[in-house]
Amino acid sequence: MSEDSELERLKARRLAEMQKNISTKQEPEPTTDEKETVTENHRDSVIKILGFRGLEVLENAESQFPTETKMIVDKLSELIKTGEINESLDGGKLLSLFRSVGLNVRMATKINVEQDGKFVSLSDKFSNKSSGDQ
Repeated sequence: MSEDSELERLKARRLAEMQKNISTKQEPEPTTDEKETVTENHRDSVIKILGFRGLEVLENAESQFPTETKMIVDKLSELIKTGEINESLDGGKLLSLFRSVGLNVRMATKINVEQDGKFVSLSDKFSNKSSGDQ
C-alpha cells in the first residue's frame, strides 16, 4: 500500500511540473509553415540589400550549399536588422563572404570580347576563327 501511495505522489508531482512548464512557456513552438515563413522573411530582407549580381551569387550558393547558406542568410538578416550592415552587398562581396567561411561557391564564367563592334563570347570567337581559317 505504501508503494501505491508513493507512486501516486510521484505521478502527481510530475504532472504538476509538466503543467507548470506548459503554463510558463512564453511562446508556442513555431510550426513547419511558420519556420518557412520566417526563413523567407530573412531571405527577403537580405535580397533587399543585394546589389549587382548579388542575387545570382545567393541562388548559386543556395543550390550548392543549402543548409550553410540558410544559416548565413539568417545571420545576415539579423545583422541588417540591428543596423550593423547598412550598405549594399554586390555579388563580389557576397561571394568573398561565402569563400571566407569556407564555401567555395562555383559561378558560371563567361568571357566576352569585342569582334566587329559586337561582343561575342571568347569560345565563339575561337570557334569562328578556327572554322574560318580552314
